[in-house]
Amino acid sequence: MRALESNSPLIVYVDVKSPYAYIAIEPTLALERELSVLFDWRPLTLDIPSYLGSARKNDRGKLVENNRSPQQWGAVKYAYRDAHRYAKRQGRLLLGTQKIWDSSIANIGITWVSEQARDLLPVYLDRIYTPFWRRELDIEKVEVVAEIIQASGVTTDGFAAFVEGIGRERHDQLQSALHPVGIFGVPTYVVNGEFFFGRENLPLVRWRLLGSNGNMPDAAYPL
Repeated sequence: MRALESNSPLIVYVDVKSPYAYIAIEPTLALERELSVLFDWRPLTLDIPSYLGSARKNDRGKLVENNRSPQQWGAVKYAYRDAHRYAKRQGRLLLGTQKIWDSSIANIGITWVSEQARDLLPVYLDRIYTPFWRRELDIEKVEVVAEIIQASGVTTDGFAAFVEGIGRERHDQLQSALHPVGIFGVPTYVVNGEFFFGRENLPLVRWRLLGSNGNMPDAAYPL
């Protein structure tokens, strides 16, 4: 799989553990419906400790592990503050996570659902993202993700083997291909090999998909 190439007119890179990806799901799916086109949704499993350090809180919200500098904490707090604003506007609950999750299994689930029942991918995205950001879901367990897939109406026969085998292999190969081409965060949108980082670029993405006719729109959060 090439990071910038697809049979679909748009590639969408997301990560279940990203609050920015979470608030981008609804408007991106709305664009998919508007254009009557199936986008190519792919996982980008962020290595957050590599650039923002790591930390962990207990069930009472007390910090029990901290490997972040004050500057890193400032960046994390702002990221959540910004995401909270837009989650609230969408009527969604977004609670800060208590640790940095390994979201690879849930992200591999995106690939599985896309290949097994593409029309049900929006259902899976809602069922995996929404409870996770309510702190109701352990996305590091194969059986938990499998339950979400099944509840979305998609078969789970072979999913565990997929996670352990070819699904994991393809996931890891894709991750290693992303940074070299300049893709580093989510959501990232790729149109004809050109990529755009952030939900605020959706008007530009839409313009590109419609043929780039007329004046190029400015970056904005669609209202």
